[in-house]
Amino acid sequence: MFSLMLFTKLHADIVFLGGMMALMVTGVLKPEQALSGFSSTSVVVVGVLFVVVAGLVHTGVLQWIVRYVLGSPDKYWCAIVRLMLPVALLSSILSNTTVVALFIDVVKVWSKKLNISPSRLLIPLSYASGMGGICTLIGTPPNLIISSFYTKETGIELSIFTPTLVGLFCLAVGIVSVIAMQKLLPERKSPEKSFANLSDYTVELLVPSDNDMVGKTVKECGLDSVKGGHLVEIVRFDKAVITPVEEDEFIMGGDRLVFSGRIEELLQLRDSRGLVNAVHHVYSLEEMNQNRTLHTAYVTFRSSLIGEKIAETNFEKENGMTLVAVARKGERLEDMPREVVLDAGDTLLLESTRKSLPATPDIHFYDSDATYQINGKTIVSSLIMLGMILLSAFKVLPLVSACFLAAFAMLLTKCCTVKQAHKSINWEVLMVFAGSVCLGLAIENTGIAQMLANGLLGLCGTNPYVVLLAICIVSTFVTEFVSNTAAGAMFFPIAYNAALAVDANPLTFCVALMVAVSSSFATPIGSPTHMMVYGPGGYRFADFMRIGIPMNFIIVAADVFITVLLFPMHG
Repeated sequence: MFSLMLFTKLHADIVFLGGMMALMVTGVLKPEQALSGFSSTSVVVVGVLFVVVAGLVHTGVLQWIVRYVLGSPDKYWCAIVRLMLPVALLSSILSNTTVVALFIDVVKVWSKKLNISPSRLLIPLSYASGMGGICTLIGTPPNLIISSFYTKETGIELSIFTPTLVGLFCLAVGIVSVIAMQKLLPERKSPEKSFANLSDYTVELLVPSDNDMVGKTVKECGLDSVKGGHLVEIVRFDKAVITPVEEDEFIMGGDRLVFSGRIEELLQLRDSRGLVNAVHHVYSLEEMNQNRTLHTAYVTFRSSLIGEKIAETNFEKENGMTLVAVARKGERLEDMPREVVLDAGDTLLLESTRKSLPATPDIHFYDSDATYQINGKTIVSSLIMLGMILLSAFKVLPLVSACFLAAFAMLLTKCCTVKQAHKSINWEVLMVFAGSVCLGLAIENTGIAQMLANGLLGLCGTNPYVVLLAICIVSTFVTEFVSNTAAGAMFFPIAYNAALAVDANPLTFCVALMVAVSSSFATPIGSPTHMMVYGPGGYRFADFMRIGIPMNFIIVAADVFITVLLFPMHG
């Protein structure tokens, strides 16, 4: 499973499902054990929290926070603090990917206001979301996985705020470290700057009424495959927009044909086909009407589009979108967009006439036209969320019960609809979560955990501090390449058995592990939020390594120091 996630493009949920099947077929786990993850309390909590978050999003709570908390700091270090603190706070109770998705566009606008390159702020944004998640049990999935395993082994249920003090200390250290190492943050050109003026690389040509092409199809006219570019859309004389353009679409007099590609070659097409320049270029970011919208997205790191040309796929037809331009590392590519061999992290400018964005794992949209009105329901959903936290924190209700009550209240008060709630549930995450529970059980039942713990003791001796430090360093390294949920499931049995072997407090090892498996700063594939900012920031792979490797060691050191102080080894 580790190899498949590291070296293939298979989605994590497919890998975990295959792993569960292999464990059942080989008899390593009984069917009821292999499937026990689906009934695990931690998995159920994550699923229900998706509904709670949907209520907060659709009532404008998060948008209100984003709009009013950043302000206008006059120094860079102040901007870092003003950005990282609220992001971390929100990520401690919400999905960090949700928080980052909301902040990306705001940070891009904010950076222009502060005259700072977005690349100087987007990495700190992603780092803050990860460090904020470790501050509570519900902030990040590994915390729930590790706490559920701990409860199963000891019968002791952890509080929602068990890791809070450790997390806050590591967050403070992290913010200070980012400010101290700010020179390591790259100054990259944002891809959006390449898309600022579409008329620079699109050609709009008008079809005269007496042109020979009138009454013929796009294919008959040879416009389905033109040298130097492709036909993005047709704008009819009555303002109707046709995109994507099918080969059987008819050309009519007065049509405006919008081509994207190499300008010089497209202008030769104008002269050879008897077309004329349009009087006014309507195809621009500022003048897009409500019937057609432009969206920017990046190619995900496990996308099936990597190594492919859009022209050779069914992507545009299946998603009702047309590729207009491609940017790589902050620079727009001059090649014909549909003939570009795509790479991970490429930024795509896409046009669509659909009102909603298509759901596809191949690309991630980091711009959205969705706006939510702030009204009385904003306060209601905020109170529901606060009530859920207080009920769990003061142990009035178990965490799972408090989450169910909050989700039901969101639906009852119409903070979100049933359809919105259902759409908000990320089934891939739940599959990975359930598979992680299964994997952790297998590692423990087969004796692998005990064997690895003994091997670790053989290398590190019986000093509990050295053993704890070694586990944290190794788990931090592993989580750079696999999901932090999987890393938590893999390392809990090892950490727990190692703690028992050196006669140390297992809770010390568990809390330290929560921080370690979520401390992935050195690669863009180490966290989904890193991948979300990779394209918008115009980053290169090495940009994360330059600041991330020192950050990994700094946070691990802070983690071990504060955890041992708050949860003594022999307490």
